[in-house]
Order: sequence, then structure tokens, then C-alpha cells
Amino acid sequence: MTATAHANDPRRPLAVPAPRARSDWDAWGTTAASLPPGAKAILAAVLPGKAHPIPRRPAPVLTASRLADDDIAALAAVVGAGQVTRDDAVRMLHLGGKSTPDLLRRRLDEPQAAPDAVVSPGNHDDVAALLGVCAARGIAVVPFGGGTSVVGGVDPEPGDHRCVIALDLARTAALLDLDEVSLLATLGAGTTGPQAEELLGARGYTIGHFPQSFEHASIGGYAATRSSGQASRGYGRFDDLVHSVRAATPIGELATGRAPASAAGPDLRQLLLGSEGAFGVLTEVTVRIRPRPAATAYGSWSFADFAAGAAAVREATQRGIRPTVLRLSDETETRVNAAMGGHLARLRGCLAIATFEGADMAEAEGVRAALDAVFRRHGAKSRGEDPARSWERGRFASPALRDTLMGAGVLAETLETATTWSNLAALKAAVTGALTRTLGAGGTRPIVMCHISHVYPAGASLYFTVVAALTDAPLPQWEGAKDAASRAILEAGGTITHHHAVGRDHRPYLEREIGPVGVTVLRAVKAALDPTGIMNPGALIAIADAEDRA
Repeated sequence: MTATAHANDPRRPLAVPAPRARSDWDAWGTTAASLPPGAKAILAAVLPGKAHPIPRRPAPVLTASRLADDDIAALAAVVGAGQVTRDDAVRMLHLGGKSTPDLLRRRLDEPQAAPDAVVSPGNHDDVAALLGVCAARGIAVVPFGGGTSVVGGVDPEPGDHRCVIALDLARTAALLDLDEVSLLATLGAGTTGPQAEELLGARGYTIGHFPQSFEHASIGGYAATRSSGQASRGYGRFDDLVHSVRAATPIGELATGRAPASAAGPDLRQLLLGSEGAFGVLTEVTVRIRPRPAATAYGSWSFADFAAGAAAVREATQRGIRPTVLRLSDETETRVNAAMGGHLARLRGCLAIATFEGADMAEAEGVRAALDAVFRRHGAKSRGEDPARSWERGRFASPALRDTLMGAGVLAETLETATTWSNLAALKAAVTGALTRTLGAGGTRPIVMCHISHVYPAGASLYFTVVAALTDAPLPQWEGAKDAASRAILEAGGTITHHHAVGRDHRPYLEREIGPVGVTVLRAVKAALDPTGIMNPGALIAIADAEDRA
């Protein structure tokens, strides 16, 4: 018998915890991040000349709304007058995502491109009706969850349309159904990570999905971008956890995934997972859940070098050992993290950290012992629990440091990719070289760090962090470095994105990865589901051939 969220009405949402406050309009977080101990020494290494600090602006000047009063009335007829606004205080919280280009633009002295209105539907039916209004009136629609995209995925671009709205899904937050027999939970797409964990945690369950954007990102955003959380080794990527998806498209509802597995043609969930709002709006997501673990153990190990650590991580992964979190930092990242955090200051080589969950401590420690045995065969030395616990305490704070560093004249940004184990070293060298050459061309001394963040039997993800002195042309500086790194990724056989999605930033490189036939397929899907092209114009796929070629 299915246990539902409400005994009398399985579609009635439970009370939802209040979401965290929206991030500041020009920054990642809601409060300024303090630089950790040791940061000054690191900054001195990348600031050999004059720095170019970029201060935060007190308030934005927004582009004027282009929506007419009759447009507002038509939208309000669906969701109510109080759920449609052209107010600047609301529009400025929907200017786009949180990439370095996003944050840089918000510090420059120029008007900020804003959505013409922010509209807040309450459920799937509201979304479906709104898409009908927008298609009829030529209004572009950008679905907006937590606004944490770092690839230009939620920029308020109208494309060929006369105006664009941000479709804020926060009001759809709900635990709509809980099947405790099948271990499935259906959540409204606007439910944030903390809201979902609080709702499910009250019943003793967890999704186990904790990306760095966890505090702000939404369930719909996880699905729309194929997000991968920091506990992916233990729980899997978010697309691994999705049982079914319900979406509203401009031509009608698309509901996919009625059974745990099916041979009824191609899996249509895959049209929606990773679709980034380009085909329609994800409104409800049913995910696999697990009982919350009762115990957590921690461990860390040092290796002589990255090659030895990667070999150990590969063997453990291919042997089926499943810690919850498993990360390996290269020599540079290990040294920088030690200096920043003040722990293991004399450590040389590379540091791996891991966490282990279980129904009891004996189960968690059993997995740790199995991993320890493999690591020791590769020359690892145990470094105790503290480095892993320290990482866990600060795992959501790093993105906010970019804001503080910009004010000090320092660029700090990340990018990621993935490849097979046999190609890992070559890909790492290629991307590190491209970033070092490009950011070092102006006489600065960039720091390029890397870690393995997600692992699979066939390969792993490489996550790069770069730190460099900001020049007096910061946007071209980063865009040139990102372009060089992206081309190096493709030439070295990596994927253009492992978990940050395509958005607008990666779109010029997509055809080189999926080929012209792949692009034709995506365009055909968009043309079928979004015939007037209102859905998130420019994200993932564009219609004009010239715009998609690097």
C-alpha cells in the first residue's frame, strides 16, 4: 500500500519550510565571505603587479520593462495579480546566474539586463496556462529556480521575442507524494535542496544530493542540468535518482517514467533531464530516496603524487568500494588548501578525503577499512579524520569567496570536465596548460588547481579552480581563459561539461562533442515541443547554425 504525503489527498502538499533568502543581486551568497587563514600569502603569489579590484555597486540600474499593461493582465489572469511584478527589487534578483561573467557584469557601470517581469506560478496547471499566454503573445520564458547557474543558463534573454519573463518556481515547492514502500518522493520543481531534505528528513529519509549550490538550488534545477552532488559516489548523480518527471511544454504536458525500468521505446526522461528549460518547464520530479544514515565515518590519506592517488581511486572504484564522498586533490590544490586552512601544513603530495555512511558505525567503518586497504597498497598514509571533517564544514562556502576576492582584485573561478581513466592524465595536463598560458600571458602568475570530484568504473570528473590577478579588462580575461580551456577539453577528448550543464556559455562547443546529427536531433525536439521558440532562448541549443559554431 502506498503511503502518501496526505492521507486524504495524495496531491495535497505538506507545509513547506521557508526558503533561504534570495542571494544578493550581485553576489553568490547573502553575506560576505571572510578570507580564511593563510589567504594573504596565497594572494601575494598571484598579485605580482598592480591589482585591479572591482568593488560592489550599491544598487543596479535595470533595463526598463517592455511588457504592456495588457500583457500583465493576461499573465495575472492565470496566477493572480500579486504573482506578477515589474518591480525592480524583484527583477534584480532574477538577472541570471552566478558565474564569474555574471558577477563581473553586475560590478561594472552599465545597466543590468533584467527580465521584463517576474511571474510566480503555484503548480503545474499554472505553468501550462502561462506558457499558452506567452506563446500567443510572443513572450519568452526563462524558468528560474535557485538562480545558481554558472554557465549562463538563466540569463533573461528574449531571443527574437519582444520581451522575456522570469518564471520563478518557488511557489511550487512541496512534497507532493511520498511512497514509503517504493522509496519514491514527488517534489515540486521549485523545492530547494534544504527544503527537500527537511521535508523528507522529518519522515526519516534523504535524497543524498548535496552539490555546492545546495543551499539555494532547486529540485527542478538539479534535473534540468543533470546535477552531480558531492556525495555522488554513495548516492549517484541526480539524473540517476530521477524516477519520473512531469513537464509543461508550449504544446502540452509531457509526463515520463511510470516504472523503474521500461523497454517502451527510448527513455523520454532523457529529453527533459539536462534540457535546461529549452523544451519546457519541469514542474514535478519524482526521485528515489533512502533512509537517512545513522552513522558517518571520515578518513583522509596522502599520496606521493596525483598519479598514485588516481590509480588508487580507480582501483577502489572498479572494485565496487563505495564511500559516500570521495575526492582527490592534486599537488597544487593540496598545498593551497593546507595553507588556507592551516591543517597538515607540512604535507607534501596529494590529499584524498572520504566520508562513509551506514546504518551503524560498524557498517560505515567497514567501508572505510576496505578503502584504506586499497589506498595503502598504492603507498598512501592515513591522515586521520580532521581534513575530511574540515572539508565537510566548509563545503558550501567556497563560491562566496569569489565575491570577496573580486573586491581584492583577484579572479577565482572553476570549470569541470570528465573522461576515461586512461585519458585522465592527458586531459588534466592539457587543461592546466591552457589555463596557465592564457591567464599568465599578461605577466600574472595564475594558480591552477584540480581535483577528482566524481568517479565511475570507466573514468572520473576533473574539477579545476583557477586564481589569478584581475586585469583592467576582467571579462575578456576570463572569457579568453574559458575558451582556451574549453577547446583544450574537446581536443583532449573530455566532455565540455560533467555537471555544470551547457547553458549559453558552453553552447558554442556542443556540436564538437555531440556532432551535427546530435545538434539536428536537439533542434528537432525543440521545434516539436516549442514551435514558437519562447523557451529559454539561447540556452542549450539555438536555431541558427552560425550561432552554434565555435
